[in-house]
Amino acid sequence: MVRSSIARASKAGSAPARVSPRAVREPCPPAPSSPAPAGDSANAGIGSTAVEPERRRGRGAQSNASGRYEPIARIAFDDGWQSLEDLPPFATTVTIDTARKVITRNESPDIGFDRSINPYRGCEHGCVYCFARPTHAYLGLSPGLDFESKLFVKPDAPELLERELSAPGYAPRTIAIGTNTDPYQPIERRHEVMRRILEVLDKAGHPVGIVTKSALVLRDLDILTRMAGRNLVKVAISVTTLDAKLARTMEPRAAAPSRRLEALRQLAQAGVPTSVMVAPVIPAINDAEIERILDAAAAAGVQGAGYVILRLPLEVRDLFREWLMANFPDRFRHVFKLIREMRGGRDYDSTWGRRMTGAGPYAWMIGRRFEVACEKLNLNVAKARLTTEHFRPPRQGSVQLSLF
Repeated sequence: MVRSSIARASKAGSAPARVSPRAVREPCPPAPSSPAPAGDSANAGIGSTAVEPERRRGRGAQSNASGRYEPIARIAFDDGWQSLEDLPPFATTVTIDTARKVITRNESPDIGFDRSINPYRGCEHGCVYCFARPTHAYLGLSPGLDFESKLFVKPDAPELLERELSAPGYAPRTIAIGTNTDPYQPIERRHEVMRRILEVLDKAGHPVGIVTKSALVLRDLDILTRMAGRNLVKVAISVTTLDAKLARTMEPRAAAPSRRLEALRQLAQAGVPTSVMVAPVIPAINDAEIERILDAAAAAGVQGAGYVILRLPLEVRDLFREWLMANFPDRFRHVFKLIREMRGGRDYDSTWGRRMTGAGPYAWMIGRRFEVACEKLNLNVAKARLTTEHFRPPRQGSVQLSLF
């Protein structure tokens, strides 16, 4: 029989303690100084937050520890009846998110947009390094396996977008989509929220920049081609590695590298401005592939490129440590030694201007290698500039028509 041990979680800076049914989760991962071998099925689930491999097949995270705001934590353990094996696997569930607004604003000085749209919360791609994982803690869920299995969809996003674009005084600027969770993750095939958002933006003549690692973007090639003809869209696809095995380990439900490159080729052929994102760059894991990825992308016809150093905010640090220990135990110390060299001796530095590129000699070397490769391949010679000159606010039934 499976029992659980419930403990109060004492977290600095947490929200006021409040007991609710969804506040009962697993505890935080082990201290970073001694990472647990989460991939060890002999210990998984017994007095720890690790989950047996069979229950998390096709997932990126190794555990499902509670978020930082939860006052109660639950640890599953076997009381001698050997029934942990009867626990069900983590199945994907989709819940309706009744949002009131869909455009999110930001004032970050080190990113090139001030507004974005996230059609989904959580992401089934399961990328273990995803810096958006901590956002699931706001929902009372785990940034671990919950993030990639308990998903939320905003089915009214196109209608909400139409209403916000038609609001008096709205000033158009490029909207970024895919900067948090992937708009073309697997559940988009059924819900088609992203396609309907693009239809609204196309009709309104509003510019949009898309980031994805899915070949599903080709489904909307008809809309993207029309928008590209008016300088209203650009698409960036993230290619983390050319090694299919490594990609499946890091990004278990994302498109294979070959499919992403093919998507870039078809987009470029259709006249859609395209870029490749070498992101994230993980020292001693995929940093040796920077030049090869850029070369393959240039051959596919992309015009631009960018890169981001691995980011480990909040719970992502421990999730990545577990993954690294399970898959590359021999590289564990070396990887974190290099990470700390780029982060001022810490696992992460959130300082604006440094969080994306890091600092120090190793970070400089990665940046210089990237620049030299781009110069050699004629990437980033000219940047695609989108326009707002075609923007016309959508007309809604509740809005009084103009007399002129």
